[in-house]
Amino acid sequence: MAGVALAAGHWVGTWGTAPQLVERHNNPPSPGLADNSLREIVQVSIGGKKVRLKLTNEFSREVTEIKAVELAIAKTAGSSSEIDEASTVSLTFDGKASVSIPAGGMVVSDPVRFKLRERENVAITIHYGAASPTVSGHPGSRTTSYLKAGNTTDFSDAVRTDHWYSIQTLEVEAPKKAGAVAILGNSITDGRGSTTNEQNRWPDVLSRRLLANKATRQVAVLNMGIGGNCVLRGGLGPTGEQRYPRDLFGQEGVKWIILFEAVNDLGGSRNGVQTAERVIEVYKKIIREAHQKGIRVFGATITPFKGNNYYSEDHEKGRNTLNNWIRTTKMLDGVIDFDQAVRNTEDAIALQQEFLFENDWLHLNAKGYETMGGCIDLSLFTKTGALATDVEEE
Repeated sequence: MAGVALAAGHWVGTWGTAPQLVERHNNPPSPGLADNSLREIVQVSIGGKKVRLKLTNEFSREVTEIKAVELAIAKTAGSSSEIDEASTVSLTFDGKASVSIPAGGMVVSDPVRFKLRERENVAITIHYGAASPTVSGHPGSRTTSYLKAGNTTDFSDAVRTDHWYSIQTLEVEAPKKAGAVAILGNSITDGRGSTTNEQNRWPDVLSRRLLANKATRQVAVLNMGIGGNCVLRGGLGPTGEQRYPRDLFGQEGVKWIILFEAVNDLGGSRNGVQTAERVIEVYKKIIREAHQKGIRVFGATITPFKGNNYYSEDHEKGRNTLNNWIRTTKMLDGVIDFDQAVRNTEDAIALQQEFLFENDWLHLNAKGYETMGGCIDLSLFTKTGALATDVEEE
């Protein structure tokens, strides 16, 4: 059944991902997007009765044509393409089923009635017309998508690919008290080491805890992690400094921000302390802008990486510089001490061994992410009153 466009209300992002130019080896497999159908599955945080979808073409050099888009409740968190057929709604864009997304652009669908429960799995089915050969998307989905030739809704024998394309944010109309926490991060936030189609990244763990707690059940979680991302320069995707206006302040309903980046900056630096100091200056800029918008900012300490090729005494000094600032500055509205939660009790500059993913001494496994998501003080999201100072003490 077709959805009906509805009036605007208080919108909050319930699911989102940070788009980038998809690297060539992560591009859609054959048969490709052009004139074909793609079903992507996302697991939302908070629920609601009206939704709208943002689609992105930000990093594409040519127009991407969308013939139609449908939403439906998915029967799994990504392990199959099956949906509840009766839940299907068709999206419109300015009242039309089709839309052309210009190169470098983004579009938002009209609001539509679509009953969404907490942590619901949603299937987003896109029927493409012409598609740009340069693709905007998110390679680190940790969730399987389903690609099928032609304009179809039958994905029973579709090609599988563990990447997201074109989708950026799913927003829900929510009560005024509802809000989102947006997380600026790299692969540790994006979920490298988590289990594909099990939605067990540390932001997922945090989301489930927030929803289970009466005082925070209206807090949505937006995972803006990009694998290989840097705050300052290099890495994969636009840098944290370049993308924070989009990924933090460009999200609907953001009331809190978590800053948890820089391990890639430190690991590739020539001077760890100087790199940390430059990251701190970017953090200060984000904090000041957030406070001007009434948004609280929490700093998360960088987890240990001794044993990884990022490690050196110099890089460890940089990690300590950044972590000490996070723990002591008066500018942040709260601290999340991931370092303390996952470090080895016998060697504090290394990860606890039971948390290691593929023994790379940098990324955590599902148990490590459970610990990270579980160590966050939920009272951070219930605080009222004045924000922290915007002036660093001398």
